[in-house]
Amino acid sequence: MPTGTGVPIRAAIRAGRREWVGLAVLALPTMLIGLDMTVLHMAAPSLSERLHPSTTELLWIVDIYGFMVAGFLATMGTLGDRIGRRRLLLTGAAAFAAASLLAACSSDVRTLIASRALLGVAGATLMPSTLSLISNMFRDPGQRRLAVAVWMTNFSIGGMIGPLIGGLFLEHFWYGSVFLLGVPVGVVLLIAGPLLLPEYRDPKAGRLDPVSVTLSIVTVLPVVYGFKEIAQQGVRTLPLLSIAAGLCLGTVFVRRQLKLTDPMLDLRLFFRPAFGVSLGGLTLGLFAVTGTQFLLLQYFQVVLGLSPLATGLWTLPAVAAGVVGALLAPLLANRTRPLGVMAGGFLLSVPGLVLLTQAGTTSGPLLAVTAFAVLSFGVQAALALTNDVIISSAPPERAGNASGIGETGANLGEALGVAVAGSVAGAVYRAKMDGGSLAQTAFTDGMHVAALLNIGVLLTLTAAHLALLHRETARRGSRTAASSIPRYERTPSRRPSR
Repeated sequence: MPTGTGVPIRAAIRAGRREWVGLAVLALPTMLIGLDMTVLHMAAPSLSERLHPSTTELLWIVDIYGFMVAGFLATMGTLGDRIGRRRLLLTGAAAFAAASLLAACSSDVRTLIASRALLGVAGATLMPSTLSLISNMFRDPGQRRLAVAVWMTNFSIGGMIGPLIGGLFLEHFWYGSVFLLGVPVGVVLLIAGPLLLPEYRDPKAGRLDPVSVTLSIVTVLPVVYGFKEIAQQGVRTLPLLSIAAGLCLGTVFVRRQLKLTDPMLDLRLFFRPAFGVSLGGLTLGLFAVTGTQFLLLQYFQVVLGLSPLATGLWTLPAVAAGVVGALLAPLLANRTRPLGVMAGGFLLSVPGLVLLTQAGTTSGPLLAVTAFAVLSFGVQAALALTNDVIISSAPPERAGNASGIGETGANLGEALGVAVAGSVAGAVYRAKMDGGSLAQTAFTDGMHVAALLNIGVLLTLTAAHLALLHRETARRGSRTAASSIPRYERTPSRRPSR
């Protein structure tokens, strides 16, 4: 169909070279956010040796970044809709670079914790801004799916190679060097962003409600904190109270959004089945893959006795498999229904977890690496499309809001995955040790039980996506049938003239 200028509509909305180069610029901070989530997993011994933090302080150094990202994502996504997504992105890039320098130069525990918190707040501006800008830059559905897949792939790669990068830097430099990657990325973004990235804001957006902002933060932070503590310390009263407090505050937040004429969070998005199912797929998909990765890193070191650097290297096949799956998914989605590809990805990942249940104390790393690669391929293929469905389900002026919700779900999924996998494996470990089992055998048994739990999660996701696919197919079929029924217009009858 031609436009008024004689150019087909599909050709008119297709992105060109500038948009694809802009995507490369957006991919850098996206990978950096994922990397900073896990880069300190290998740095704990070095930090303890140099700064002598207490056990609690060390946990805060590692976790405060993720807490702040999760707490501020929804707020920053909505803020970007109001003040401009490129403006928020560039402001966040400058803040991220400055906080990275502060973290690298920290000489005491309090300064490092504060700088990690600032990194988290700055990181929360980058994630929803990059994703919502992609939705504006790539209007063609096929191109947008591929662009979102590239975006999601870079985030996943960052999270997976974080331990490897941390191990490499710590072998050759001081502990602060792991933070310096944020400086050149911020500089590149500040230079290239104004040249390559468009500005977009919601012209009808009202003022940001301070009460809603506060409630969104104090809702997410206690929940994430509670699940993280359960993963590290086991089920105790304080983490459970923290989760309960967050859920209560979340109820207050939801009720306020329903009353406001211009809410910070558009709850109407949750009434769109594709949005809700895809958000669940994003959250629980990351739940499965992150929890499995958490246990595998320990399995390689505690059970198989590998060094931190060797452990990081053994994760590379899973990174490669995830990249292939994420880039293949949008190509398949252009030929068939995206929901079908997502369901297939989740189902395909199940054999990886089944294979993981066969890993033992003497099986070596190859079996576990193969299992994790299969899991990564399937889940990343599905996740590459979930963000696109989440964004495309929302109106353009609410893209920042939708991306903020999606990224909050992703962070909660990661926190829950680590917490639940750690708690389940820990409970099995303690029960086996009480029964006289060896420590390595007890840990492996706990990992197997966690894998079985994640199999159930992935099968549930497969069923949910297939059910939605069946519903949409039936709806399209009924529309097609209705449109094929011939319609006859009644002509007024004429009375015979006398």
